[in-house]
Amino acid sequence: MIPQVKPYKNNLRTQWEEFVAAANNGTVFHRQQFLDYHPRGRFDNHHLMFYDGCRLAAVMPALVKDEPGGKTAVSYGGASYGGLVTAGGLGIAEINRMAEAATEYWSRQGIKRMLITQPPLIYMRQPTQYIDFSLAKLGYTYLKREISAVIPLEFPGEEGIINSFRPETRTALRKSQRSGVAVKLSENIEEFYHILERNLGARHNVKPTHTLAELKKLKKLLPADILQFTSYLGKKPVAGMTVFICNPRVLLAFYISHDQDHQELRPVNSVYHQVIKWGWENGFKYLDLGTFTLNMQPNWDLGRFKESFGARGFLKETYELRI
Repeated sequence: MIPQVKPYKNNLRTQWEEFVAAANNGTVFHRQQFLDYHPRGRFDNHHLMFYDGCRLAAVMPALVKDEPGGKTAVSYGGASYGGLVTAGGLGIAEINRMAEAATEYWSRQGIKRMLITQPPLIYMRQPTQYIDFSLAKLGYTYLKREISAVIPLEFPGEEGIINSFRPETRTALRKSQRSGVAVKLSENIEEFYHILERNLGARHNVKPTHTLAELKKLKKLLPADILQFTSYLGKKPVAGMTVFICNPRVLLAFYISHDQDHQELRPVNSVYHQVIKWGWENGFKYLDLGTFTLNMQPNWDLGRFKESFGARGFLKETYELRI
């Protein structure tokens, strides 16, 4: 059966949200609740819903933008991941039909180029690469393949966490702990944001992806899914990590930073340890530390640092099709 493709409308919000929550590869970035943080009019959104008869079988968040060569559909330009979000248990034929239906739909809309960024394999409840196969079969090619550093949260006990770190990382963690650095879950995103903003500005001359107002809005929209771990020296915040609960399997470290004036105390090591411990205790399978490549150019030092906590590389792939 050929899937029926319907553009998303606000009256379908509950159905969309419930589907993403139960889907095989849904994440917080696919939720309308998350996408609501963007100001109205920032993007020309054109989200899609795929029905197999009466059953909702897949969704695809997307936006359309004008480019010199014509209109481009991006899934999704305002979040870390987009792509096809599919129901659990779908076979290769069903998923291939969804990918075909999406491509044919965009072609009918006059789209000349499609960009799709799928979540890495670790985000799937039932890992499968049927979507990747179907996109390749339809002529999609890799625009880029970035590497995310991912820590599997599988330990025989709490001591196993520290034992999974490299020796120099364990030494730095103990130094941090002896220095009196303490890590807490905090509701005060603003105090960490100022550390993040200063650090990014001084080291890379860039700003955070979100403004402080946007991050606060996200926290208000998704209070249970955005966590702030902050490292304190006494009452002074000296490092932190803003964590998104992406789905029941994966935590994503969206922002990580430290106060340069206290770098010698290694407060960020304590943050890493505490977040890993929290994720393990709460039944998550992976901690995604984010990419250490940009446009396929590795930051070798950052990669080595994340690997020192037991991280391994998983691909975050963006596909392109010119119609």
